Amino acid sequence: MSTEPVAARWRSRVIVAILVAALVVYFVLLGERAVMLISTGRPAAIGLGVAVLALPIIGAVTVVYELNFGRRTQQLAAELAREDDLPDVSALPRRPSGRIERAAADAHFDDVRARVEADDENWRGWYHLAHAYDVAGDRKRAREAMRHAIDLHRDRLP
Repeated sequence: MSTEPVAARWRSRVIVAILVAALVVYFVLLGERAVMLISTGRPAAIGLGVAVLALPIIGAVTVVYELNFGRRTQQLAAELAREDDLPDVSALPRRPSGRIERAAADAHFDDVRARVEADDENWRGWYHLAHAYDVAGDRKRAREAMRHAIDLHRDRLP
């Protein structure tokens, strides 16, 4: 068994940890500036301070949301890996750049979508559909499909 996926997973976690740490430092510094503005007592500075204080709060909520999305996506992937059912696009033809050829990605997407339409309450199909959207280059719909897969997976738990 190759250790490359394990090494890549740890590398990703280290990068995420570094980025989150940098964001925490940024949020703290931004929060301090907001408090300084609010403490001046001037109405314009208070308004600006409140607005600046909202930024780290919104940022922190977004970071927690994205980390939770990533964790849940990894949980689904781990379950599919145990079942040997992870999406496999290795046989699809690729361009010299390494990207999958558009026509092949579209055909793959149509195949996966047909399977999901046949059983639209199966989280596994939605996971595969999210992957197919990603391969086709539609990241927004890929995330929507993955959120749906996560919801379906959560709903089936006791």
